[in-house]
Amino acid sequence: MLYFLSPDAAFQAVNAFALIFWIFLAVLPKWAYTRRIVMFGGILLLSVTYLSLSSILLSTSGDMSLATVSKGFQNPHAALLGWVHYLAFDMFVGAWEVHDAQTNGIAHWFVIPCLFLTFMAGPIGLLLYFIIRTIHTKSVQV
Repeated sequence: MLYFLSPDAAFQAVNAFALIFWIFLAVLPKWAYTRRIVMFGGILLLSVTYLSLSSILLSTSGDMSLATVSKGFQNPHAALLGWVHYLAFDMFVGAWEVHDAQTNGIAHWFVIPCLFLTFMAGPIGLLLYFIIRTIHTKSVQV
């Protein structure tokens, strides 16, 4: 899928691609097609990209030590694989945040900083969303 690009160029391409779908989440959260576009255009395509990259890069060594994983990420293609993994899962979390906020009547203005932080620093954005959700709903629920 991205084999014709250098790892640096592929990194730039997947970032630009992902950003398009984050903009949909931030700017058009209530548009009837946003959720479908993000799920099937963004997350699904990133997942397919991940699958195609992983089929070439993942070894069957079975050694899941931190040293082995660290050494593996010294390979730019493996680092790209990890990055696509982050992009797909963070986008899924962002889509869930938007949907959950709509379900719980949370104004989208409160969700936008969560989306930015989820895109930039995944778990921190999710944590902020959970704090906002807890304050808004006055209960801790998942």
